[in-house]
Amino acid sequence: MSEQLIRVYLPATMPMLSSLRAQGQIAGDEAHAVTPALREWYAEGDEEELEYVAFTRAAQGALRMLRHDPDAPRQRVVVSADVPSNAVTRDDQELGSSAVRIQRPVELAAVAAIHIDGTGAVDDVSAAAEVVEEAQAGDPDAQFTVDSAEDHELEWYDISELETLT
Repeated sequence: MSEQLIRVYLPATMPMLSSLRAQGQIAGDEAHAVTPALREWYAEGDEEELEYVAFTRAAQGALRMLRHDPDAPRQRVVVSADVPSNAVTRDDQELGSSAVRIQRPVELAAVAAIHIDGTGAVDDVSAAAEVVEEAQAGDPDAQFTVDSAEDHELEWYDISELETLT
């Protein structure tokens, strides 16, 4: 019997992708996934819509990482990976939560895809990274700035393209 896998979306930065390439794994315990709490909150959503919510929240997590890493290129990065369900815990059971914790580094072989902002998003992402925490605290002007970054779709890359991305 094969082990059950769960798709997780890990917020990341470009330096973290370099580490993934060099070490063959990516650390980072914060991730998002389609959780029971998310399913209950968004009962009308199909699987694709629920995955999009989790993915979008991971992109917001990438903004927070950028705020705390001023040297990282101003591009949101989300790593989609399929990890064993026993490596994932849900410590936030709030209705609608997609937050999960990854108990061990994610191996390169588990990565399904990499998503990165295109160069056209850099200015909006840079501005959003500066105010993302204020937006989460309810500042409407900051939320407008974050929304401007979220208007940019992240570009999809196959894991085989990792060498050209870092």
